[in-house]
Amino acid sequence: MLSSSHLPTTIVTPKNVPTLGVLVGGGPAPGINGVIGAVTIEAINNGYRVLGFLEGFQNLILQDDSKIVELTIDSVSRIHFEGGSILKTSRANPTKKQEDLQKVVKQLQKFNVSLLVTIGGDDTAFSSMSVAKAANNEIHVVTLPKTIDNDLPLPYGIPTFGYETAREFGANVVRNLMTDASTASRYFIVVAMGRQAGHLALGIGKSAGSHLTLIPEEFLPTTDSTEPEVTFSRICDMIEASIIKRLYTSKKDHGVIVLAEGLLEYMSTDELKQAFGSSLKYDAHDHIMLAELDFGRLVRDEMRERMNRRGLKIAFTEKNLGYELRCAPPNAFDREYTRDLGNGAVRYLLNGGNGALITVQGVKMVPLSFDDLKDPRTGKTRTRQVDVSSEGFQVAKRYMIRLEKKDFEKEETLKGLAATAKCSVEDFIKQFKYLVQ
Repeated sequence: MLSSSHLPTTIVTPKNVPTLGVLVGGGPAPGINGVIGAVTIEAINNGYRVLGFLEGFQNLILQDDSKIVELTIDSVSRIHFEGGSILKTSRANPTKKQEDLQKVVKQLQKFNVSLLVTIGGDDTAFSSMSVAKAANNEIHVVTLPKTIDNDLPLPYGIPTFGYETAREFGANVVRNLMTDASTASRYFIVVAMGRQAGHLALGIGKSAGSHLTLIPEEFLPTTDSTEPEVTFSRICDMIEASIIKRLYTSKKDHGVIVLAEGLLEYMSTDELKQAFGSSLKYDAHDHIMLAELDFGRLVRDEMRERMNRRGLKIAFTEKNLGYELRCAPPNAFDREYTRDLGNGAVRYLLNGGNGALITVQGVKMVPLSFDDLKDPRTGKTRTRQVDVSSEGFQVAKRYMIRLEKKDFEKEETLKGLAATAKCSVEDFIKQFKYLVQ
């Protein structure tokens, strides 16, 4: 079986034969190898040489011939069971400089690549589109949507590959944490990946039955003129209220709270600088490197302080849930899904297609134009966010422990909550009532 540490070492040389290239950009996701295998087999069966470019666009920009491998059917036939990427990946961005874009085009043309399959998320899709335009569409490109965040603008109900495996793996982790929480009498603050959307956090929380899941979408304004209501104090108020209500209604001092890391994305820059200071770092696409920020620890410390002030003996532990999800072996859904996607991508290119994101909708392969996926305000790929008006989200909320309007309308309940919080009714109302308005 081919693995990233056992790639062919033979130097690849240009040949005057039909050639398809494949590369991986962005973070890993379960199922990448399945796509690589499906693309390779279908392309070779149609008379194409297949070249894999290691570490995304990085070595194309560097024009490093030693970072190119020729893929064969024998070398990829069993890799769909494995997590990770045999071609590795990187976040190198060829659109930063026009000269880098031209280097990529020149390197692809040097090896006679006329068809290019890129596996990635929104940034990779944007880079692929830019490569096609820079090559005057002499190189036809297609992107296969990969992200455990599930935030690419596919039709409703169509996941990005890797999401289902990450959700399943994450839900199993949270299930185990629930047992630990009950056994050791503590709360876990779990931070799940998801830069701009809460699909993964919600999917994990809902599947595992976490006591509270918070995602950025529920704080977003309904109009462009209103600022998002995502603040650190509001998030902590919601967590504190959930803990107090659970303690009052069921006398339980343990549980699991799931937070989407994307909550940080919608906080003000001033608030982030105040909380994290020099820890703020940015990647090649100018995104804050959220995984480098210890959001869970910050929430944990704040909740410990709040509980101590109330005289409540509740323990807290933080858990970041992200990197361990990205290279999990794909489940059966993603193994089947990536085979369909890889095959569909090659057939689309062979039929003259160019500049699309490949999706499988029902039993059909459906290409989506890059242009149709762009946000007219930014020129970049739109983000698919959780529809908080959907039945699915409303069902998820109904199984969480949250303060509700009726909690403030019943005198007995209100007194009980205040007594549990060890404060007056007036102080309880002052701190928490805004959460239900």
